[in-house]
Amino acid sequence: MSHVQRESFCRKLSQRLRRFKAGDVFTWSLLKTVAMGQGLSALICGTAVTSQYLASDYRLDVPMLQSFLNYALLCGTYTMVLIFRTGCLFFNIGDGNILQILKKKWWKYFLLGIVDVEANYAVVKAYQYTTLTSIQLLDCSVIPVLMMLSWFFLKTRYRIIHYVAVCVCLAGVGTMVGADLLAGRDQGSTSNILLGDGLVILSAALYAISNVCQEYTVKNRSRVEFLGMLGLFGTLVSGIQLAALEHKAVAKIQWRWEVALLLCTFAVCMYVLYSCMPVVVKLSSATAVNLSLLTADLFSLFCGLFLFQYSFSGLYVVSLVVIMVGFVTFNAIPSPLPPLTTEMQSEEGGYDNQAAELDHEGQAGSVADIICEKEKDETQGHSRKAMTVNGQGRVISSARV
Repeated sequence: MSHVQRESFCRKLSQRLRRFKAGDVFTWSLLKTVAMGQGLSALICGTAVTSQYLASDYRLDVPMLQSFLNYALLCGTYTMVLIFRTGCLFFNIGDGNILQILKKKWWKYFLLGIVDVEANYAVVKAYQYTTLTSIQLLDCSVIPVLMMLSWFFLKTRYRIIHYVAVCVCLAGVGTMVGADLLAGRDQGSTSNILLGDGLVILSAALYAISNVCQEYTVKNRSRVEFLGMLGLFGTLVSGIQLAALEHKAVAKIQWRWEVALLLCTFAVCMYVLYSCMPVVVKLSSATAVNLSLLTADLFSLFCGLFLFQYSFSGLYVVSLVVIMVGFVTFNAIPSPLPPLTTEMQSEEGGYDNQAAELDHEGQAGSVADIICEKEKDETQGHSRKAMTVNGQGRVISSARV
């Protein structure tokens, strides 16, 4: 680089630094995303602490029962809202009606229910075969898988800074695992490490698929539709699996108020997590949300210092700072996104899907009224498009609708 080029580069760099403002990076939207992401991590910490108490103090190992309670809550709220949000179940028409959703896409949501249920089950079963260190490391594979799926199916185009930010977050996880090893906290089993590691990788892949489906649905359809259908089919799948695999374990539970309280706390934490996660995904992306969830293990460790007498290491604080730096960097630079691909036409009438828009805006009205209003607008448009011709037969005005 010549002297002139070096001076030009330094001058441009100094000009950009003078124009730089912290408010350009640390916007209100970014701060809100960071806060909500850490709120999700705190909820996961709540599920981890309650599960730890159930396993250590009460020897209770019923992961499908815990998942079933969560899906039942989703079904009892969001599925009911989905049924009644557009009026009468049997006399309303359009894509917003639950019968129309089930008629067109029941098999898609059924597969989504299977994927989500088995993702939760696989990672819990992995603790019986492999160590905590392996789970913490391999569970991070959800992020590269999620980025790959987002690239192909959501057409998300990441920049170099995003890959750097992901590497920084993963370095923070590595620091956390190193602190665990130094503290001698390599818990878990070693009965079949290969099987356990395979279950973790399978769980990460299933979580990535579920999160991509979630991002597409909440950004193109609605949050209520996603949670309502997931609650419906998740309850069905987890209920069948619960009856097949854990009916004996559930029958042997010695019901005490402490056990009931822990199960209810776990279910509420999971319910709030599932309810709030689509909101954060809509503000950012599924990849950004999973980066924020990397701090959940650290929150659990900090709680364990007081509840389970874990030993403290300064590397935990370093890990938290590194992960947060990577997360903020990832969200500070938005990734280019293509225009949202909404379902513009329904199979019956070919009209825009106004039912979803009305649900999003909180307005009321039937699809039939919308269709009539569209026909009225089209009629007026044709009348405005009538051409006025002068005496020589030339068009002198033409209104374009």
